[in-house]
Amino acid sequence: MTEHTDKITRRQFLDHASKITSAGALGIAAANVLTSNPMVFAQAFGQRIKIGQVGTTHAHARGKIETLKRLTNTFELVGVVEPDPEKRKAAQNNKAYKGLTWLTEEQLLNTEGLKVVAVENTEFENVPTALRYINAGIHVHLDKPPGESFSEFRNLLDTAAKRNLTIQLGYMFRNNPAFRFCFDAVRKGWLGDVFEVHGVISKKISDERRIREQRYRGGTMFILGCHLIDALVTVLGEPQKVTPYLRNTRPEHDSFIDNTLAVFEYPKATATIRSTMIEPNGSKRRQFIVCGSRGTVEIRPLDSPDKLLLALEEPQGKFEKGYQDVAMAKMTGRYDDQLIEFAQIIKGRMQSPYTSLHDLAVHKALLLACDIPID
Repeated sequence: MTEHTDKITRRQFLDHASKITSAGALGIAAANVLTSNPMVFAQAFGQRIKIGQVGTTHAHARGKIETLKRLTNTFELVGVVEPDPEKRKAAQNNKAYKGLTWLTEEQLLNTEGLKVVAVENTEFENVPTALRYINAGIHVHLDKPPGESFSEFRNLLDTAAKRNLTIQLGYMFRNNPAFRFCFDAVRKGWLGDVFEVHGVISKKISDERRIREQRYRGGTMFILGCHLIDALVTVLGEPQKVTPYLRNTRPEHDSFIDNTLAVFEYPKATATIRSTMIEPNGSKRRQFIVCGSRGTVEIRPLDSPDKLLLALEEPQGKFEKGYQDVAMAKMTGRYDDQLIEFAQIIKGRMQSPYTSLHDLAVHKALLLACDIPID
């Protein structure tokens, strides 16, 4: 059995969480330096990294391009590839893409000094696209989730490892200060033995978007739930069993799986992840709660929270016994710290805090939560 198919052990998790916490401190510090003094950042981290974006249709594509345009002391954005004429026209009419250079894939690959691409196609196209760039010797920021095939994603990671290249997955809570605090609290044992994790990530989408999104077999669990499954695996490792509950509340309108729940079983713990796309103002109720025998962390809302709720049975560090609010550092943007961290990895300043073992465990758990067979 290869490393990729072994389960993540408790010890592997603790080592992994330690790397995440250390990397998070470095990433946040770098972001603070960038915000306060761009010239100091440029001097500290060296020459800018040439990067291109491939695809414009992923839900995070616009946010990534806006972030890359902002991080001018870290990256040199050389251009955007969008082979589909209609999608390219739509992007060109979006203010986020104004003033950018449009390239063919061949032109991008022939760009002197190109180090990285951000792959922002649809989830079905992302892995084959990423593989072409990995085979060309280019590091890849790959947006989530990486397709519906476990074997294809494993092959991508294996190929990258053989070529000594990094693939960074675009799970958006990995560099969120509240999640990093949570992971650190678990690693340090503040919460004791974790026995329960509860996550909710929902929103409401238009009828038009429902028609587009019905192509995904796991529906909203595949599109949104993946983010919290990533965090769950960081906390508890790979689950022993996953049971999906997938529902379509409007079968007369479309086949979109808009109301989902997955139950994850562990030797001493259970976890639930819920995701719907029918909840008005659902983004305000997004939450991630980790309960242990000695304490609890509650993050709500998930995007750029200014605080989280911490409950402790006994004092830990500077935190007192009982329930308390813990202030969080303000994020400069949803993707800033993650992309800055990627730059540090590429320059050899740090190792990637997320291993291929972790990424494969997340993908397997996600596919099972979407009732998609593991190939």
